[in-house]
Amino acid sequence: MSHPASLDRLPPGRVTVITDVVGGDPVSLRLLEMGLTPGVEIRMVGRAPLGDPLEVEVRGYRLSLRHSEAARVAIATP
Repeated sequence: MSHPASLDRLPPGRVTVITDVVGGDPVSLRLLEMGLTPGVEIRMVGRAPLGDPLEVEVRGYRLSLRHSEAARVAIATP
């Protein structure tokens, strides 16, 4: 069984579209409030040397996310 693609696996420099934010808890709600909503284009800017946090560009601004937060963001297959 294949796993859906998630933002934490997107290589730096790649652009894709958000398809879903998984979960119904406060963290998922906060991600939606920050603009990570389905249908929005997102670009992986880069990762910290140890892989956490990640930096993404969405809606014209840059955002740093923990790896665990980025794993909740489902994306279109890159």
